[in-house]
Amino acid sequence: MDVGELLRYQPDKGAKRGREEDPDEVKPPRKERGGRNWHRDEDKAPQDDERRAMVTADGVNVDDDDVEPLDESAVKRMILTFEKRSYKNQELRIKFPENPEKFMESELDLNDIIQEMHVIATIPDLYHLLVELNAVQSLLGLLGHENTDVCIAVVDLLQELTDIDTLHESEEGAQVLIDSLVEGQVIALLVQNLDRLDETVKEEADGVHNTLAIIENMTEFRPEICSEAAQQGLLQWLLKRLKTKLPFDANKLYCSEILAILLQNNDDTRELLGELDGIDVLLQQLSVFKRHDPSTAEEQEMMENLFDSLCSCLMLSSNRDRFLKGEGLQLMNLMLREKKMSRCSALRVLDHAMIGPEGSDNCHKFVDILGLRTIFPLFMKSPKKMKKSGVSEKEHEEHVCSILASLLRNLKGQQRTRLLNKFTESDSEKVDRLMELYFKYLDAVRVADKKIEGEKHVSIGAIPCLRQ
Repeated sequence: MDVGELLRYQPDKGAKRGREEDPDEVKPPRKERGGRNWHRDEDKAPQDDERRAMVTADGVNVDDDDVEPLDESAVKRMILTFEKRSYKNQELRIKFPENPEKFMESELDLNDIIQEMHVIATIPDLYHLLVELNAVQSLLGLLGHENTDVCIAVVDLLQELTDIDTLHESEEGAQVLIDSLVEGQVIALLVQNLDRLDETVKEEADGVHNTLAIIENMTEFRPEICSEAAQQGLLQWLLKRLKTKLPFDANKLYCSEILAILLQNNDDTRELLGELDGIDVLLQQLSVFKRHDPSTAEEQEMMENLFDSLCSCLMLSSNRDRFLKGEGLQLMNLMLREKKMSRCSALRVLDHAMIGPEGSDNCHKFVDILGLRTIFPLFMKSPKKMKKSGVSEKEHEEHVCSILASLLRNLKGQQRTRLLNKFTESDSEKVDRLMELYFKYLDAVRVADKKIEGEKHVSIGAIPCLRQ
């Protein structure tokens, strides 16, 4: 049995996160994530008291009766032990590169202390010690360790240290930790480690999942990290992972979610995705849902994440050209005709692709591919069975009307004539429908205006000086 196997099958020691048997003891998730952790719900951290019961001031497991409180000096001793074991393992690996038996014991010791360091996640006020004693940089250095099990153990520790709820418990400690991780190019190191993990091995697949969790935690705590993360190779890896022909799993779902997060409100990342042929990747992944509905709620969530990413990218004019050349219009038009679950999201994509002067080319192409035959039936009557997609009739009407408005603004020449002729067909029934929608929304605007005026009067009446 090699070192990796020994590490993988060692019994749990220290404060390593375990699989809880009692779901009532599990820490509640910080927010709804749909199905992101749908097959890892049992992988939760022990409660703070439980962790404290696992580790003494010297970082050694004992019975509950002998537990000492974990304080600053205990954390310092734990970090010192970690540094010593890390140095010893490195020294032995250099000295005996061809003889694993010589450094096997040191590797197991290093793995043990990394597991025990999970207890530090219960006291974020002491995170500054990890930085001051250079433990963060040492942990980042271990992400390049020859044994992937050690790398996975470090990733697991970093994931717990950066848990968003824990970070919010101590803003000062969180800022110090995140600053140190960013300075150490943590995203680039994590991406390099991702490239060597084999997701057909469960432990390494969990390592990928925890890596993505670290990135999500950091970007949620500090959104400006999104741009740096994309530039440090993460965007390229996400696109490659989405293209990989593996069965759908939680990691693919998580990749789609991280991609959508990176593209929010960030034109630099949107441009980079376009340069990496990301528009084509998104269209290829979405083409699966042209004639087939997602088989599970988790797969549906992934589909919506990909549609969200595509819509974000189309807010950049250069990506609209790539969308046009990649035959994105044809794919969306086919989705509308097939009447599958993807239809409502395809409508949203077309809205983003055609709006504004930058959407002129897409508008003309949409008419050329006979898109008017598809869009007008949706204009005349909102389709039934939209509940599964989570889209309301109001949203559907708004997207259809926005598409038609973009067509009327951008079309010229023969294409514009073809559009206008549609409104004269069947005794001008489309004009009647247009007036019906106009009066419907006019009434809604009037109701909203009255409500706003009423709130203004209430606000003014509540200020004594204005009443006088």
